[in-house]
Amino acid sequence: MRADLYAVLPEIAILASASLILIAGLFIPQARRAISFWLAQAALLATMWIVVSTAQVGTVRAFHGMVVDDMLGDVLKLLALVAVSLMLFYGRAYLEARGLFRGEAFVLVLFALLGMMVMMGAASFLTLYLGLEILSLSLYALVALQRDAAAPAEAAMKYFVLGALASGMLLYGVSMVYGATGSFDLDRVAEATLGSQGNRTLLAFGLVFIVSGIAFKLGVVPYHMWVPDVYHGAPTPITLLVGTAPKLAAFAFTLRVLAGALKGMEFDWQGMLIVLSLLSMTLGNLIAIAQTSVKRMLAYSTIANMGFMLMGFLAADLNGYSAAMFYTVAYVFTSAASFGVVLLLSREGFEADAIDDFKGLNRRSPWWAFIMLLVMFSLAGVPPMLGFYAKFAVLEAAVNQGFVWLAVAGVLASLVGAFYYLRIVKLMYFDEPTDREPIVAPGGTRAILSANGLALLVLGILPQPLMGLCVVALAQSQF
Repeated sequence: MRADLYAVLPEIAILASASLILIAGLFIPQARRAISFWLAQAALLATMWIVVSTAQVGTVRAFHGMVVDDMLGDVLKLLALVAVSLMLFYGRAYLEARGLFRGEAFVLVLFALLGMMVMMGAASFLTLYLGLEILSLSLYALVALQRDAAAPAEAAMKYFVLGALASGMLLYGVSMVYGATGSFDLDRVAEATLGSQGNRTLLAFGLVFIVSGIAFKLGVVPYHMWVPDVYHGAPTPITLLVGTAPKLAAFAFTLRVLAGALKGMEFDWQGMLIVLSLLSMTLGNLIAIAQTSVKRMLAYSTIANMGFMLMGFLAADLNGYSAAMFYTVAYVFTSAASFGVVLLLSREGFEADAIDDFKGLNRRSPWWAFIMLLVMFSLAGVPPMLGFYAKFAVLEAAVNQGFVWLAVAGVLASLVGAFYYLRIVKLMYFDEPTDREPIVAPGGTRAILSANGLALLVLGILPQPLMGLCVVALAQSQF
């Protein structure tokens, strides 16, 4: 039992911290709401230390094989903790200005993180589904955090209804896999599929429903209908959260299910992922061109980027999975920086949501225009940015497995995407500013956002450490 608890120590730390902040919120006066914020940040920092200090080579099974503690889970948990911490730093001023800087917001964020971490360490379909529901229910509440506004409530309702439908599809698919193999354990399902045991027709139907559920959580076409509305309707810090750390959990979910439990059905899910990847890259980039809202533009950018990430899975080998993981990590921290700049430009009574709000940013603040330029170049895949190497890695993995035509389609989709990313750069440097208000933000937030933006350049020039970490994490794990 002690070994079991040791394997889930990071999750226990987050759960205990969320409960502590929830109780402390009853006694903390409104004037000292920052105490809850710093308690949440301290919890994240302490959990990072726990993850690093308990990391070990090899795989440990706990709770009768329902939980796995491996290097892959440790790396993804650590990255998710960093992403959530960035979200809280970037969104602090925004939440304070709109009366959302409350203890329940931090509690829900920590519970969402708990769901992600459960998914990252899952070794059973039941554990995966449990983590998914903890994450989803927390995000539904966070999207509707601004209760007195119509847009967040509408976005949360759409997210809830469609999310419930996707969860039902996923659960139905899992039940079919259980019926065909007689187990929820990912390793036992893998043995059954590799050994051609069980009812192949039932497995095929289960696979379709499971891939549909995964596709919804990733937000890829044709399961993307919730992404633009949620991104646009939610408070911007919550949009930042939805668009970053959960992608790491979704990657873990996809890897452990497709590359792990269902690797014996590789040919079947490869065909599905080809369609999802191609449609997402194409439609995501084409529709983004017509957007006038930065948040909706970044929503369609997310759809396109998740299409690129799935291209790495098509290789179905260590090189492809590590490329997909690298791409996910690169996208998460690039997206965090992009929304960080949007939050920096926002202030009380003003949402920096329109693309025209970036006009003349170089004249208002050359430094923040430069940071946004780095972000846009990275999203567009312009060398030597991190996004360029990420795209190159997944395209190379696809070409090595014979998917040359799909890689060509990806390159063409990137060229389309470059148009709307570089349009932001053009507005910042060549247009007259429409807003001349000074950009005000705490010094700590400015320093962290600057480091985030510069890291996109440094890791683009020196990507080997991050790529090496992804390769080692996957090589040391059994998915």
